[in-house]
Amino acid sequence: MGAREDEFLLDSYSNTVTRVAHTASAAVAHIKVRKQPQRGNAGGQGSGSGFLFTPDGFTITNAHVVEGASELRAAFADGTESVARLVGIDASTDVAVLRIESHPSAFLPLGSSAALQPGQLAVAVGNPLGFDFTVTAGIVSALGRSLPSRGGRMIEDVIQTDVALNPGNSGGPLLDSAAEVIGVNTAVIPSAQGLSFAVAIDTARWVAGELMRHGAVRRGKLGVQCAAMALPRRWVRENEWPVATGVRVVEVVAGSAAARDGLRSGDILIGCDGTPLAQLSDLLKRLAGEGYGRPLLLKLLRPVAGTLTTLYLTVTPGG
Repeated sequence: MGAREDEFLLDSYSNTVTRVAHTASAAVAHIKVRKQPQRGNAGGQGSGSGFLFTPDGFTITNAHVVEGASELRAAFADGTESVARLVGIDASTDVAVLRIESHPSAFLPLGSSAALQPGQLAVAVGNPLGFDFTVTAGIVSALGRSLPSRGGRMIEDVIQTDVALNPGNSGGPLLDSAAEVIGVNTAVIPSAQGLSFAVAIDTARWVAGELMRHGAVRRGKLGVQCAAMALPRRWVRENEWPVATGVRVVEVVAGSAAARDGLRSGDILIGCDGTPLAQLSDLLKRLAGEGYGRPLLLKLLRPVAGTLTTLYLTVTPGG
């Protein structure tokens, strides 16, 4: 490849990142947080990022950015600054929703994280300073990661990227090349050579909907750690299965509902109540909201003597 071709590729990459950043910048907010002093807490101020995702001011950010706030304000790159009201917070996924009174007309469309592939372009936009914004770009490094949340649970189905982030970018959007949100930036691990993480937008979208409707997310507990995985192509073909991915049980917690009702480490969950489970967020939805505490009929594949055997188990989640 000659120098001219290299220059063309670099220009194409730069143009894509620039376009995405320009599209997103007006909808990304700097979230100012004021906390009242409490016992064991000196109070003070904090900040992070967020982004408008509806035309009427609903905004997604991180739960850890706004947790414990007594006052919230949002500032945008066009100079708009306004009071923000906390709609709901979910520490288990590090997602919170705000309603901003006065805001720009711009908002970001929510894409899908289901079809993401390692190596795909990812652009992070934040607004850590109030009237300016930052842009960094990289690739999706891995999918289906787990990350401990401040609520004590594991945030499942997390996107891992090599996008450079700083704490002020927490709560900002992770976007694809079409400027659609594919994740909510949530954490960076400095000791891990710049790895950063984002809550998958399919999870964040569902959580945001629950918070907007109910102010909180109710959940049943199976007592498992899971990860998304590709199903064997032969099995998918022979069974005419409509999706190519499932949810593998990595660990079953002793004494949990899953252990009591017969789930095992290594099981591959592929369906629930007659509906395919293509990703972890599909299972999480079945455990929360209207399905809270309801028995689940799980369809799963279990390796038996080297052969995947189809089984059905009824599991009743704990509270």
